[in-house]
Amino acid sequence: MEPFARDALPGRVVLGAGAAEDTVPAGAAQAAREEAVTAEVLASFGGADAPRYREIMESLVRHLHAFAREVRLTETEWQQGIDFLTRAGHITDDRRQEFILLSDVLGLSMLTVAINAPASAGATEATVVGPFFVAGAPEVPLGGDIAGGAKGRPCYVSGAVRGTGGEPVPGARIEVWESDEDGFYDVQYPDGRIGGRGWLRSAPDGGYRFWSVRPAPYPIPDDGPVGDLLTWAGRGPMRPAHLHFKVDAPGYRTLITHIFVAGDPYLDRDAVFGVKESLITDFAEHPPGRGPDGRLSDEPWTSVTFDIVLARLPPVPQAPGI
Repeated sequence: MEPFARDALPGRVVLGAGAAEDTVPAGAAQAAREEAVTAEVLASFGGADAPRYREIMESLVRHLHAFAREVRLTETEWQQGIDFLTRAGHITDDRRQEFILLSDVLGLSMLTVAINAPASAGATEATVVGPFFVAGAPEVPLGGDIAGGAKGRPCYVSGAVRGTGGEPVPGARIEVWESDEDGFYDVQYPDGRIGGRGWLRSAPDGGYRFWSVRPAPYPIPDDGPVGDLLTWAGRGPMRPAHLHFKVDAPGYRTLITHIFVAGDPYLDRDAVFGVKESLITDFAEHPPGRGPDGRLSDEPWTSVTFDIVLARLPPVPQAPGI
């Protein structure tokens, strides 16, 4: 995007013809005019019934207007921004979410995670959900295979779900999803396939296990406006190889996280800033043969162990007795 030249503001503005006392610095008059716009918009939200809605919208207006003043936004740049958002809307559908991608590459997704998943000693760190989570994934039995025909080297994933106190968490719902070896999620294919995703329950001792495929690095979709944003910034679209987890259990905070493959070349330049050191894991390589559950593989396979530690929800305050 080319920078736009701006004319310098004149030094003074005359408000009354020939009256020296009616002259004011141009900067002051301009600032007053701009602040009046902001004040008028803020006042329009004063009648909102929901306090939280009013708080968010008033803050948004203040920060958005301050941004425009700080960069001295031109009308051409404003139109380019509108066009960018319009394109993001047009390319978004039930299988692709360009606005989540935009949030991801601007770091807003990870900042929101940090705000809403405060550090809890010993708990597994959270990271972004990404744009490819789909509700209604198939259930698989403990030890089942979520690959569903997705291409890739077989991978055996196992571990335990526990609380920060070390207690096992039985019956936790563990939702997992990933790309295939070509770097595509099932929703990126046009044939409606379901593969590389599923959910299961942890065992009475908190253990879990399933088969899938070894994660592969891939580019986020860069054929739309978010891809243009990355290109203009000189940034790449790659994400390091990872496997998504979403874990729910009564009495515990919902955890959304990944595990990343140790040694991946993109760990230090994740397009969505999602890598945490604690989530980088070693994937062991095995020759053809039987897996831990006796399954026979006629090709090399991999395995990884990842223990999930959930933080407890704070207790709900009890209403005082009457």
